[in-house]
Amino acid sequence: MPTSEERMKILRMIEEKKITAEEGAKLLGALGGREQRRPAAPGGESRWLRVRITDLASGKASVNVNLPVGLLNVGLKMGARFIPEIEGTEAEELAEALRQGQTGKVMDVTDEEEGRRVEVYIE
Repeated sequence: MPTSEERMKILRMIEEKKITAEEGAKLLGALGGREQRRPAAPGGESRWLRVRITDLASGKASVNVNLPVGLLNVGLKMGARFIPEIEGTEAEELAEALRQGQTGKVMDVTDEEEGRRVEVYIE
């Protein structure tokens, strides 16, 4: 079973743009052993979770990551690393939005203390 450390290393590589989100997804899948197949999204299209973290002072995106929806738990853990408030209610709201098949911006959290804004989209 893969360790959290191995998963975080892959997520950091995605964050630092050393690998693409798709490559990261493949690596995370390989760590997990057998892949669990989920039904395709309606219309046969892949669904993506996009997380964008913007520095409020500069207005520049410090993180812009696209993850397959199947990696929701990993994405939530990554978001929680930057803004602890994402755990709990917001995470449940995000999971519910995915279950309902929502698309577009599903979360927008601003952390004035840290000077960051986190936006989450389902595409």
